[in-house]
Amino acid sequence: MPGMVLFGRRWAIASDDLVFPGSFELLVRVLWWIGSLTLYLLHRRKLGCAGGVQLSTYLIVLLLLLAVIISVVSAIVYVSMKGTICNPGPRKSMSKLLYIRLALFLPEMVWASLGATWVAQGIQCDRTVVNGIIATVIVSWIIIAATMVTIVIVFDPLGGNMAPYRMAGSDHLDSNDSSQFFKGLKTAAKSVWETRIKFLCCCIGKDDHTRVAFSSTAELFSTYFSDTDLVPSDIAAGLALLHQQQDNISSLQESSEVTGPTLGLPQEADLDAELENCQHYMRFAAAAYGWPLYIYRNPFTGLCTIGGDCYRSRTAEYDLVGGDQLNCHFGSILKTTGLQYRDFIHVSFHDKVYELPFLVALDHRKECIVVAVRGTMSLQDVLTDLSAESESLDLELDLQDCVAHKGISQAARYIYRRLVHDGILSQAFGVAPEYRLVIVGHSLGAGAAALLAIMLRGSYPQVRAYAFSPPRGLLSKSLYEYSQDFIVSLILGKDVIPRLSVSNMEDLKKRILRVIAHCNKPKYKILLQGCWYELFGGRASNCATELDSESQGALTQPLLGEQSLLTHSSPAYSFSSDSPLDSSPKYPPLYPPGRIIHLEEEGTTGRFGCCSTAQYRARWAHESTFGKILIGPKMLTDHMPDVLMKALAGVVADREACLSCPSQGGSDQAV
Repeated sequence: MPGMVLFGRRWAIASDDLVFPGSFELLVRVLWWIGSLTLYLLHRRKLGCAGGVQLSTYLIVLLLLLAVIISVVSAIVYVSMKGTICNPGPRKSMSKLLYIRLALFLPEMVWASLGATWVAQGIQCDRTVVNGIIATVIVSWIIIAATMVTIVIVFDPLGGNMAPYRMAGSDHLDSNDSSQFFKGLKTAAKSVWETRIKFLCCCIGKDDHTRVAFSSTAELFSTYFSDTDLVPSDIAAGLALLHQQQDNISSLQESSEVTGPTLGLPQEADLDAELENCQHYMRFAAAAYGWPLYIYRNPFTGLCTIGGDCYRSRTAEYDLVGGDQLNCHFGSILKTTGLQYRDFIHVSFHDKVYELPFLVALDHRKECIVVAVRGTMSLQDVLTDLSAESESLDLELDLQDCVAHKGISQAARYIYRRLVHDGILSQAFGVAPEYRLVIVGHSLGAGAAALLAIMLRGSYPQVRAYAFSPPRGLLSKSLYEYSQDFIVSLILGKDVIPRLSVSNMEDLKKRILRVIAHCNKPKYKILLQGCWYELFGGRASNCATELDSESQGALTQPLLGEQSLLTHSSPAYSFSSDSPLDSSPKYPPLYPPGRIIHLEEEGTTGRFGCCSTAQYRARWAHESTFGKILIGPKMLTDHMPDVLMKALAGVVADREACLSCPSQGGSDQAV
């Protein structure tokens, strides 16, 4: 539900968010009360010492104060359990209860201070009594401190701007006032987000690129959250419901699935060849991450294996620039790729906003020059990822709209300048003029590799690119179609990054609004069932879903419950496609690069990728397969390069073992 309004401002917490924190406080308070009562009853005869009257008074008043607080907290928990996310009516008394609870902190603080003062005076009483009272004083201050921290966490910097509008209601604002209000709110939101991002990234410098990235990221976040009045727990509940409903729909589709037509032999052979290429070039994409990924993949032997290289100076033997622990990086690169020192033309770990590390090496096995671009591994890379608006590319192509992700295209331009203007590619082809050019990368590096291949294709017509787990929001439609001839993307399972784009995030937000508006369960039950389902599986929730065919016609406009979660008169209030992000020229629909190979999980396995032995099948997939974000425990682990390498190796091994099996191609492939 919308955030509560207390003390004339909105807070980032809803009236149904207090079940779990209230229950925890209630448990602590009850145990505290029982302990204090036991201490008083067992030792009250020992309080006849000097200062004993003060200690006796302290315990009696503390017991009475705790009893009142326990009663109020019990009422808060009980009221917070009522209603649903979109029906806060049964919880209308929550604000009064919270005012009472907050008022009780004043006598509690005073009494804790008096208790600390009396104990500090060195009262000569039974040591057990004194230690018990010291413990109660400490617990009091811990709870008070925890409450202060909670208040800071749920403080909404924009709450003062939002509360007058919430209290007045949209009916009291004409269209001009409403427009001015939302314009001012968005400006304030952008300023708040920019301040947050600068605080989180305070250690990465303040050059021009960084300032531009701060502004772009703040613009994205402020625009995305400008038209909803959700608190974090609403989003968590919506994601839990979406995951269960998604699994329900998947099971229904699997039960009625019909085997598609068998692919022709050329496509089958092409898939086998590209899978073998992907397995080979994935080593270079992983090597670009340097020693951190190598040690992560080899936690027991990695440090010992590359330790000697960390202290060996070989700078004169190869072109190695930028970053820390360069020799450790290079040692891990050698172990991952299996190449020799002399096979490397250039290795750069220079890392800034819009400037990615990369390496250039001679691959004699495939007779190619490999350029491998590193993926996201630093705050600078995250800012590059989040610079998600689109910008035009200056390409000599007869295409209608050559636009791409701004941050990634800037990173690709940086590597292009280094390769071409600094003569790195000329040096490489001077050593091996008959070799062809292959560009690879994982995650952010995959996007940069794809754009770099597009930029270099005019000069190197035989260029190929392999993009492992690339971001979806990368290329315009025309560039996506153009890239089909020379770029291959590989995506594992439910990996979220190849499904992540501004338009897909907007779609996810709408799905969350609809699913929580449909569900008639209280939030605490949704979260409990969601946690149980994520950890242990079981039967998915049977709440209605926005995907139910019989409900589709009624969902073209927001439900009554959805209206309470949308900012009235905001651009998305009509719930049409003209949302703040969908309608913005900064965020047009973008697509992943090239032809896509999808490693699809077969059957059901463990809940988490690290504990399961999943089996995968490979198939060619259309970009529309990744047109919606899928929720699940593997949506993040499937993006990890080590998980992708393991799955890819398993698929290649299985296909090689079953190469002579005539039924393999028909059952495992689809277009």
